[in-house]
Amino acid sequence: MRTNRVARAALAAGLSGLTVAQNCPRVLVPSYNFPNVNSGWQVQLVLGGLTKPRSIEFDSTGALLVVESGKGITRHRFSDDGGTCLTETDSTVLISQTSLNHGLAFSNDGRTLYASTAEAVYAWQYDATQGVSAVPRAIVTGMANDDLVTRTLLMSKKSPGTLVISRGSAEAKMAQAALLSSGLSQVRAFDLTNFTATSKAYNFNTDGVVLGWGLRNSVGIGEHPVTGGIYGVENSVDGVTRNGKDIHENNPGEELNYFGVLGTDSIEGKNYGYPHCFAVWDVAEIPENDGLSVGDQFAIQENNTLTDETCAREYVPPRLTFPAHYAPLDIKFNERGDEAFVSFHGSFDKSDPVGYSVAVIPFDTRTGEPTGAHDHHDVFQEIMTNPDHTKCPGNCFRPAGLAFDAAGRLWMTSDTTGEIYVLQKKAGTPSTTASGTIVTATGRPSGAGTNWGVETKVLALAGVVLGGLFVVL
Repeated sequence: MRTNRVARAALAAGLSGLTVAQNCPRVLVPSYNFPNVNSGWQVQLVLGGLTKPRSIEFDSTGALLVVESGKGITRHRFSDDGGTCLTETDSTVLISQTSLNHGLAFSNDGRTLYASTAEAVYAWQYDATQGVSAVPRAIVTGMANDDLVTRTLLMSKKSPGTLVISRGSAEAKMAQAALLSSGLSQVRAFDLTNFTATSKAYNFNTDGVVLGWGLRNSVGIGEHPVTGGIYGVENSVDGVTRNGKDIHENNPGEELNYFGVLGTDSIEGKNYGYPHCFAVWDVAEIPENDGLSVGDQFAIQENNTLTDETCAREYVPPRLTFPAHYAPLDIKFNERGDEAFVSFHGSFDKSDPVGYSVAVIPFDTRTGEPTGAHDHHDVFQEIMTNPDHTKCPGNCFRPAGLAFDAAGRLWMTSDTTGEIYVLQKKAGTPSTTASGTIVTATGRPSGAGTNWGVETKVLALAGVVLGGLFVVL
């Protein structure tokens, strides 16, 4: 009865947007603090108990495929009661292979499934009802690294049959990354249109088309749905000094880079700076900063052959710059192409944790370019974030993979908590003062968290009423 009293109090206070989810048959709740949700959005936790979920894709029937890093690929089906109310009805291990760790993509006809290990990309024949072929084919090989072992995959829609692969490398390989022939820290595209069961696998280091190099770890790769422009979100270096001074707290910035349109002359395969030049985020933190602005390339250690001027002249600057240590892991465009969504995995090399959010970047649909200025800080808006970053990374969600379903809902994996959230944009004009909606109230824990008793749920609801954290006004 106490729950009813709290609900009546909410109505009396005019909180008509409070989502209690009475009509949703099952609502999961996290074992950590509820996320903060921006106005105009509704968020719901729909799946838990996964093993480090990373990239996700939907098959032709709407089933969700998940790379569970160190486990394999699983397929999940849901009953859909509208909005964000989705209940898992079936779960299957499609591929049991512990070396699969991140990349996932379908062929354009949905009949071939691609997934990556640290060393190679494999292909399976796929049937949405029967599953996958028993024996995969190696498509691209030669990518083994000691560190930064994810190999992101993107199948182009503008250039069907072209598979884009991103390969990063860490600081132990900086000297090799400075050589194009090494294949390290590069994004390349491979034509699979004539690839058959008897075709020899491509070698990443020597084959394919170079879209860009000098890219430390561009984990997220996306294609603009109107123009076909390929973008990457770059995880920059940690522990940086400039001419001997520690500047790692707020530099260098993470990056949004543009590579061009596949199959056109706009693909130039240029160098984006790593390991020599990096993007400015906080100008004031950098010594000898004359002439530097946000997004400019700067040299960590200036000398007779490498200066800030060299960086500006010889390397491609980012299209946009993000705060240092935000760690972007994925980028997905909505169908109209006027928004790009980025998952920020969050920091580990910063005294005050940052990131740990999903953000939206406005784009111009016609040009396929972000509308924000390249030298500005304020170029994205967070739509879902952790309320207390001091609890991160140990006790909060960490966004990794993103995917849109056929209904236009955005799905997000949280790898460290083993969960999947669904985000839906609500109709109407968002308020500039109100919060968004997080669906809760009748939930059970998503995974390893302690079960909530009725009293705890009531207190959480009371917090909604009094604090306004999880409501729409």
